[in-house]
Amino acid sequence: MRYLIRYSMNRTHNLKNTSQLAHQEVSRKIAIHEAGHAAAIYLGNQQKGLPPVFFQIFIKPLINDVQSSAFLGNPSDHYIAKVEGGRLIHTLPSSLDEATKEFSTAQKHAYQHAFEADIINLLAGPLAEARYVALRDNEPINSELVNVNALQYYGGSSDLEIVNEYLECFIDSDELRERKMTELFLAAFNFVSERPNWLAITALADFILANEENIIECNEIIDVIDSGVRRMATSQSIASFG
Repeated sequence: MRYLIRYSMNRTHNLKNTSQLAHQEVSRKIAIHEAGHAAAIYLGNQQKGLPPVFFQIFIKPLINDVQSSAFLGNPSDHYIAKVEGGRLIHTLPSSLDEATKEFSTAQKHAYQHAFEADIINLLAGPLAEARYVALRDNEPINSELVNVNALQYYGGSSDLEIVNEYLECFIDSDELRERKMTELFLAAFNFVSERPNWLAITALADFILANEENIIECNEIIDVIDSGVRRMATSQSIASFG
């Protein structure tokens, strides 16, 4: 098994002087996290009627001394896993008003919808990880126990930084930004909590951990997610006849 690492200060610190079992658990959490992003990008956008967008999952080996010195065991066993691409808004404008000043009302609405979808998809990663940890520990989870600020404890620091960049060019008022963050956080929470979506996330996480390639292509990701959704539909169909 390859050990997956999200290369950030808190992840690195948590991995020092830990056992193989702990490495495996961190790998599982990271796989769930990235699968949460990917499922939201594909399924979430699809459910909102948004256009498909290209993305991949890169699994890169840690190869330099600075990276490898932080981890136990053979450095070649450790990998960084990360979703690349997948955003509907490729470049953030200085402000939403500036970006849409020449747009029709319908175009402005579509652009804002894409903006919000990107934020939800970013939040889905740490929320998926939080859900996994709660289920693993047989603990309750709801949007009050796990709030926006708690996402930093689930590998969400960099996700929150990007979300805040979106919101800063989206809304001027601090109060309105906070309201919008709460709204989109709840949307992301509901997405990962829905059983078909969760089964798709866990199916993709299993695939990430078992995969031997360093790039999981977009079509492979979609196939795995669709397979997870189909399994849910099949089980529901069987249950209805039970």
